[in-house]
Amino acid sequence: MSIKPIKRLLIANRGEIAIRIIRAAKKLGIQTVAVYSEADAIAQHVKQADQAICIGLAPAAQSYLSIANILDAMKASGADAVHPGYGFLSENADFAKAITDAGHIFVGPSADVIAKMGDKRAARHIAQAAGVPVVPGYDGEDTDDALLLAEANRIGTPLMIKATAGGGGRGLRRIDEMSEFHEALRSARREAGAAFGSSAVMLERMIESARHVEVQILADTFGTVLHLYERDCSAQRRHQKVIEEAPCSTIDDKTRDGLLTAAVKLAESVGYTGAGTVEFLVDEAGDFYFLEMNTRLQVEHPVTEMITGIDLVAAQIEVAEGRKLELVQEDITIRGHAVEARLYAEDPSNGFMPQTGTLGHFDLAQCGAGVAKVCANVRRDCGVIEGDTVSPFYDPMLGKLIAYGDTRDSAIAGLSALLRDSRIAGVTTNKAYLNSILGSDEFRSGKTRTHSLDSAEPQPPMSTEVQAMLAAALLELQALVACPMPGLAAWRTNFDAHDRFIIEVDGQRYPVDVTPVQTENGWQINSSLDHKTKQTVCIEENTYRLDGKKERFARYSNGTHQYFDIGDHHIAVRDITHAPAENSAKGGTGILKAPMDGQVVAVAVETGTHVNAGDLICVIEAMKMEHHIRADMNGTVSDIQAKVGDQVKSRAHLGTIKPDTSNTRIENS
Repeated sequence: MSIKPIKRLLIANRGEIAIRIIRAAKKLGIQTVAVYSEADAIAQHVKQADQAICIGLAPAAQSYLSIANILDAMKASGADAVHPGYGFLSENADFAKAITDAGHIFVGPSADVIAKMGDKRAARHIAQAAGVPVVPGYDGEDTDDALLLAEANRIGTPLMIKATAGGGGRGLRRIDEMSEFHEALRSARREAGAAFGSSAVMLERMIESARHVEVQILADTFGTVLHLYERDCSAQRRHQKVIEEAPCSTIDDKTRDGLLTAAVKLAESVGYTGAGTVEFLVDEAGDFYFLEMNTRLQVEHPVTEMITGIDLVAAQIEVAEGRKLELVQEDITIRGHAVEARLYAEDPSNGFMPQTGTLGHFDLAQCGAGVAKVCANVRRDCGVIEGDTVSPFYDPMLGKLIAYGDTRDSAIAGLSALLRDSRIAGVTTNKAYLNSILGSDEFRSGKTRTHSLDSAEPQPPMSTEVQAMLAAALLELQALVACPMPGLAAWRTNFDAHDRFIIEVDGQRYPVDVTPVQTENGWQINSSLDHKTKQTVCIEENTYRLDGKKERFARYSNGTHQYFDIGDHHIAVRDITHAPAENSAKGGTGILKAPMDGQVVAVAVETGTHVNAGDLICVIEAMKMEHHIRADMNGTVSDIQAKVGDQVKSRAHLGTIKPDTSNTRIENS
C-alpha cells in the first residue's frame, strides 16, 4: 500500500473531540475543515478549524448524522479525508463505505470491519471463534418478543437487554424482575433506533460485581497489531462512564496478560487497522468476558496517551495515510498513572437532568496552585469557553479533565484539586459529584464496580434556606461593590444599614434580612430568615467563609436568574425583591410539564385514561437520553397535549391529571 499524505482533513464531529483532532492535524501540517449545524455556528471547533461548512439544521439527524450532507461538505471544501471522532457516524459502516467509495480517506478501520464489530451480535460470534470468552446470553437473529421473553427466563435475572448497534449505554436496560421485561424491551428498542438507526437487541446475563476493563489497540495496514495496555472504566452511572483511569490497579499480572493477549488476538482475527478498543467485564475471580469492540477513538483515550506518551489521534491519521507503525510491542511501556473525569452540564440532585444555558463564568483552574502542589501534569480537553451556550440538541459534556501523577494517589489528588479549584456559573454541573467519587473510600481503595455509582446517593443539595441566605449575602456584596461609600445610594445611609432581599429558590420565596459590616479585609454579612435562622458570611474579594470553610465563588446573571458556583454547590436563584407579587404556592399537582427541551418519542395515555401515581405518561428524548414523565398522583387524564414527534420546550405543558379524592404524590424521574 502506497503512502497517501492527507492534505485537508474534514472532522465529522463537534465539541471537544473535534478540537482535539484539529490540534493533532495541525501539528502534522494538515489543513482542517469543521462541519457544523445551525446551532453550532459559533462553536469553538468552528472557530479553530481552517475552514468551516454548515451541514444542516440543529437536530443531529439533519446535520451530524447526515451522510449526504457530509459528502457535500467534502466536495465543497476539497477535503481528501474524514476523521469521524467518536459518536455520531464514527461506527457507521455505511458512512465509512460512502467516504471511501467517493475516493476519500476514512480515518479508521474498513467499513467491513466496522460492520462486523459494530454489530454486537456478530462481534460475539467473532470473539468466540477467536477463542475469546463471552458473556452467556442470547444473540440469535430471531428477536420476536415471545422468543426473547423465553430466552430471558432461561438466562434468569438479573439480565441485560442490549442494543446490537452503537454504545455509550444507549439501548441498554437492566432487568431484575420479569414483570419489567416488556416495557424495558420497548424502551431499549426505541432508544437504540433513535440513537443508531437500528432497534435490534440481544440478551446477556448480568455479571454482578464486575469491573469494566478495556484494552487500547493500535494497528497498521502491514499486519502489526499493538496494545497500549488497559484502562479501568468501572466508575459508571447508568452504564455511562463517569471516571476512567489507566492502568487498572485492581487486576493481577495473569489477568492483565490474558486481557492484552485476547484483545490483540481479536483485532488480528478481523484485520483491524487504526485505533480501537476491546472492552471486557472482569469478575472478582479475575475471569474476563468480551463485552464489545469500539471501532473508533474512545472518549477516554487521553489517559492512555498520558501513561504511554503516544498521540493516538496522530497515529490514527498516519495509519490512514498508509504509513507503517514505527513501534513494536516492546517499545510501548507505561509510566505513572492517569485519571479522567467527564464534566457534564447536569444536575446530580435532580436525577442528573441535563442542563442548558450560558456559561457566564467558566474557569477550569488554569492557574490552580492547589493542582500544581499534588500533581505533575493536568490536561483539559474542552469544547466550550466562557460565554458559550450549552445546547439542548447534543450531549451535555463540557469537557474532560485529566490528571497524571507518578502514583495513582497523586493522580487522583491532582484531578480532585482541579475540580475543586474550577468555577462554573450559568449552568449546574456534576463537578462536585465527580469530586465526591474521587474522595470516596470505595474509589480510592479500588473497590468501585460497574454498579457502584447506581446505588450511591449524590451529595445532598444545600437546603433552599441556606441557598437563599448565601445568595442574599453575595448579592449584597454586589451592591456594596457598586456603591462602596455610604450616602451613594438612597436606600443606604451607613455601613450597617439593614437590607432585605426576597430570594426565590426552586419556586419558593424567602425574605432574607441582611446587615453588612465592613471588616479590615472585606465584609461580614449577617443574614436571617424570619429573624430566626441566621447565618454569617465573611467575604474577601472573590472568596467567602461560611461555618469555618473558605471557598472561592463565581457569579453570573442572565437578567432573570443569578447563578453562583460556591465550590461544592451550584446555586440558581431569582432576586424578586422588586418584582410584582406572585402566588408562590407549590400547587399544580397533576399538571405535567417537560423537564427540559426535547422531543416526545412515546405517549402512554390518552384523555380519559385513569392513572396511578408512578404510571408512565410519556417519554421525552433529550441529549440522546430518554426521560420518563410519570403521573404524580392518582387520577384521570383530563387532557394530554404531548404528541409523538413534538419538539417541546422546558416547562412546556404536557397534560393534566384530575385527582381522585385521595392521591399519592411522587417525583418525576
